[in-house]
Amino acid sequence: MPDNATNASHPAAPFAPSISGAQVFKKFIGYYGKYKFLFWFDLVCATLLACIDLAFPQLLNFFTRDFFLQPAPVVMDTLGLICAGMAALYLLRTGCQWFIARWGHVMGARMEADMRTDLFEQYQRLSFSYYDKNNTGEMMSRLVTDLFDVSELAHHGPENIFICSLKIIGSFVLLFFINVPLTLIMLACTAVMAVYAAWVNYRKRVIFTENRRTMAGVNSRIQDALGGMRVVKSFGNEALEAEKFARTNRLFVDTKERSYKFMGRFHAVNSLFTGLLYTIVVVGGGYFMVQGQIEPTDLAIYALYIGIFLSPIEVLINFAEQFQKGYAGFRRFAEIMAIEPAVQDKPGAIDLEDAAKEDANGRSERDGQSAKQAGATDEKTAGAEMSERVPARNARCADASSAADSPTRNLVRGDIRYENVAFSYDGATDVLHGFTLHAPAGKTTALVGPSGGGKTTTCSLLPRFYDVREGRVSIDGADVRDVTLASLRRTVGIVQQDVYLFDGTIRDNILYGNPAATDAEVIEAAKRANIHDTIMGFENGYDTYVGERGARLSGGQKQRISIARVFLRNPPVLILDEATSALDNESERHVQESLAELSKGRTTLVIAHRLSTIRGADKIAVVDGGRVVEEGTHDELIALGGTYARYCAMQFGV
Repeated sequence: MPDNATNASHPAAPFAPSISGAQVFKKFIGYYGKYKFLFWFDLVCATLLACIDLAFPQLLNFFTRDFFLQPAPVVMDTLGLICAGMAALYLLRTGCQWFIARWGHVMGARMEADMRTDLFEQYQRLSFSYYDKNNTGEMMSRLVTDLFDVSELAHHGPENIFICSLKIIGSFVLLFFINVPLTLIMLACTAVMAVYAAWVNYRKRVIFTENRRTMAGVNSRIQDALGGMRVVKSFGNEALEAEKFARTNRLFVDTKERSYKFMGRFHAVNSLFTGLLYTIVVVGGGYFMVQGQIEPTDLAIYALYIGIFLSPIEVLINFAEQFQKGYAGFRRFAEIMAIEPAVQDKPGAIDLEDAAKEDANGRSERDGQSAKQAGATDEKTAGAEMSERVPARNARCADASSAADSPTRNLVRGDIRYENVAFSYDGATDVLHGFTLHAPAGKTTALVGPSGGGKTTTCSLLPRFYDVREGRVSIDGADVRDVTLASLRRTVGIVQQDVYLFDGTIRDNILYGNPAATDAEVIEAAKRANIHDTIMGFENGYDTYVGERGARLSGGQKQRISIARVFLRNPPVLILDEATSALDNESERHVQESLAELSKGRTTLVIAHRLSTIRGADKIAVVDGGRVVEEGTHDELIALGGTYARYCAMQFGV
């Protein structure tokens, strides 16, 4: 949570990008690309199914009007061949049906999985500004619930539309061949029904989209209540939460009832339409038979084709609901996929280690020129001067004990500069303005000041969780906007007050700092974080499950595991954000020892309200009103008698 949250209203949810139906369709079709064979073979099977169904009445017409009227011996001699041919035809139909039901659904499920993967990766690309404005339950709804119906749509969509179109068009053509006037009457009735169906589908699309939103609201309410269950129970507010959930759930039921109202009306009208068509066949067929315009056998075939004509209409009507659900879910998915992350790599972004290497080479050249100008000829002295200029690098090289250390990464000295920085969360009110600060490489710089002054915001700009509006933030002279996010965040390690441990083992959580590390490196990191002995005291040691968010561990244990995680990552730059403020005295002592070990040889930014924890910092900056108002060592600021001295007087009683 940004440290200015108390001073600013919660921002409105971001506007979802406007996406046209054509864009949604194009994106949806794109997901078939990986499954072209399955897609086209599915359509081939669908075509064969439709053709076989359309051919049966014609075969029946041929047999009853021509073939079966031949002499009995001819018919009897050929019945075996007819049986074999019909069996082969329907075995082919059975195989096509199996492929569609089996592999068509597999294709749909794989496409759904691809979409879910893409959405998860998009969530990881989106910037902190998106997460500041959106609820976790809403995001979970888009990731899970919204894509449930997309699988069925992906499978049945092209197949149903293709089969039904073939059957409807084919049966209409054959109906025209049998009797034109009767078919024109049928066509007029069908057109009226099509207009009504289009209107109902439009209304259902709106309702199903609303269903998705209200379902997201239900998920959000559940996530909020379950995530804060300790608070709920501690205040005895179970009834209040139940009432909130009931209100949200009722909204969902209301939208479902509206959709069922339209569905019920539509199915009733469709049933009436089906009865009307059969009535027209009977009455109209009788009339045209009396007029001599249709024969009894043709009327029977006509009735069969009416059944073939109505069957795909029934399928399309049922599919329409599935389509609206799938379309609503996919559209919400596409809206998120269309969001451009506010923070991303610029074209031509370079690796921070490469930038640091260039900076180191540049400094070497400057040092060499200075030595020549001064007439320095002693190489040993020059080497000593160079070592003195990069204490952080040398300290980390000497102190390195994990696989995370590498010659390339050690090139980053961690010289940090904020130059006239301005930043706003909402684009209107500046949290930082004219903010300027230098945090020397390998030194500890502490940020103190009132809540909402901009301390946490300052640290959030360094790993580019947000981008500055004006000014510049740099590491070793490289603007953080000019380097890749991966290399930047590999360089900056963060230990926060609110520790997040994943639901897994202690080993899993430490390995999060460097998944390629060995067990020996994990143990070494835990020892340096002062948590190894505690871990070995557990029955399962490093294989102990920590529970959701580390619920089975104490605050101090969780904090030291998070420190071990950073030890394993071994970054040259460290941010300590109120890392001990929520701990008891004994836990704080252990964590402070771990943090002191972690900070050795690293550029460290410390945010602290307990001034006793930062008295030994190399530099202390007082941040108030979005800018640095004082800076210096503890003794210098006490002598200055300003804001910092006043804070010390309040905390220490001097």
